[in-house]
Amino acid sequence: MRIALAATCIADTLFPGAPRATVRLLERLGHEVVFPRDQACCGQMHVNTGYLDEAVPVVRNHVETFAPVADGEWDAVVVPSGSCTGSIRHQQAMVCRRAGLDDLATTAEAVSARTYELSELLVDVLGVTDVGAWFPHRVTYHPTCHSLRMLRVGDRPLQLLRAVAGIDLVELPEADSCCGFGGTFALKNADTSAAMLADKTANVRATGAEVVAAGDYSCLMHIGGGLSRQRTGVGTLHLAEVLASTHDDPTPLPHVRSGADATEVAR
Repeated sequence: MRIALAATCIADTLFPGAPRATVRLLERLGHEVVFPRDQACCGQMHVNTGYLDEAVPVVRNHVETFAPVADGEWDAVVVPSGSCTGSIRHQQAMVCRRAGLDDLATTAEAVSARTYELSELLVDVLGVTDVGAWFPHRVTYHPTCHSLRMLRVGDRPLQLLRAVAGIDLVELPEADSCCGFGGTFALKNADTSAAMLADKTANVRATGAEVVAAGDYSCLMHIGGGLSRQRTGVGTLHLAEVLASTHDDPTPLPHVRSGADATEVAR
């Protein structure tokens, strides 16, 4: 298959390991990955905070950049993010129609119909659960809210993780509870967000995992920040980074702070 990668703006600017791992994984499985250079934000941040008019040019850029998938030039678009996939699938056409851009909305619907979150692409489109990965570490998995509730990816990520050689996959208590990030929710409701994060990090720590994995780096940024401040020694990795790991090309454990670090805990 010829698959276009929508890297997402947060991964492109802060966590490039996720889109790079997505490319490594798909190429290892025998597929061609293309990277449209005009891509930018999908518009989710604007829409979720009520700036629908301001979202129009952002959405237009995304739809026009990935329009070749609607014409059959590419077979699919893959997104290493449940929340961005959800925005593409459920928000972009609405934003266009609200602005009176019916033709663009029609193209947006055609693009979204062939746009998949990574686990959806692997399990539903490519028909694989064992991707030949090797990751000999204790891992727990956090199902992010958008992937769980908006995309309804179900246990697809867990099917993929269970097939990873060497992995010690442990169930996360209260896995389906929100981590507290929610985009601007963490800014507008900081105390509530922090309390939710405290519950999530306590559950992660209870697993004894070395790594918590998820399909969205926005959530991993929030969870990882809490784990780092607590000096737990637990790292975060995107699902793609775990699945891309092999004997010959292993994904290293992230460097994280732990209680053994002789640094300024009290400051």
